[in-house]
Amino acid sequence: MKKWIALVAAILAVNSAPASAQYPNRTIRIVVPLAAGGNVDPIARAVAEPLSKALGQQVIVENRPGAAALVGTQLVAKAPPDGYTLLAHANTFASAAVINANPGYDPVKDFAGISLTCRIPMVMVVHPGVPAQTAQEFIALLKSKPGELAYATSGNGSTGHIAAELFSRAAGVKMLHVPYKGNSQSLVDVMAGQVPMMFDQVSTSIQHVASGKLRPLAVTTMTRSVSLPNVPTLDEAGLKGFEDSTWNGLFAPAGTPPEILARLQQEVAKIVRSPELQKRFGERGIEMLASNSPAEFGDYVRNETARYVKLAREANIKAD
Repeated sequence: MKKWIALVAAILAVNSAPASAQYPNRTIRIVVPLAAGGNVDPIARAVAEPLSKALGQQVIVENRPGAAALVGTQLVAKAPPDGYTLLAHANTFASAAVINANPGYDPVKDFAGISLTCRIPMVMVVHPGVPAQTAQEFIALLKSKPGELAYATSGNGSTGHIAAELFSRAAGVKMLHVPYKGNSQSLVDVMAGQVPMMFDQVSTSIQHVASGKLRPLAVTTMTRSVSLPNVPTLDEAGLKGFEDSTWNGLFAPAGTPPEILARLQQEVAKIVRSPELQKRFGERGIEMLASNSPAEFGDYVRNETARYVKLAREANIKAD
């Protein structure tokens, strides 16, 4: 009889324990609100496999593209805050919520940050026929032809658009924006000389720089890219303090228990800081890094969102 009482007591104790104490006890889903390719999907998958081993439960990556990533993002925003449905996204997670009239989510109120997973510098590239060898020369060229020279982007509010708007304000120049429906075609047209310049992620431009199809003038981070060590920063080029980069991160729905967020952050940090991932993605110009805590990442997202709100208002940036 005593054994039965003890068994019942043990069962009741387990059932009454908070769900976070038993986390995880089933499959975890990481939603990527974009199609396969790019940077978000492969990095999410690179994190998911070792995360499965660390947590002792399967971690799967599910692509849910649609409506410029709004569909998958909204899905996670509405998911139960239990740590079993996560979101892998880039900084467009914050900017899209600012430039869209009805994004269906608030990046600060509807999500809890877990951690950064990487940072990717942007690089200012021009067609080799452009008569400017440096960023300073290109700025002088722009000032001599205000509003005449164009730059390509993958669309309104894209990372390239934001970088170009920040650059225009810092340099005191005017450029003509030519938005495309995707990054591939914008790159093709810059390489063909149809549009003279664009800001692109180092990871996608580096092969074209190596082949001589694009000329790099400057990177947008405060330190030089390890993949383009001979390319100066815009800060070095005279735009003091200029810094802009794309980033990826992992999020959970708002209200997720802090102990779950902390557990995930700790494991993700170990993974992205591993020498294997550092080397694999570093060769592509992607800097793998993690936040020191969910709170630190949450502050980062709030600051980034506020920055986009200010820029969108000043430059009148709206979604296509």
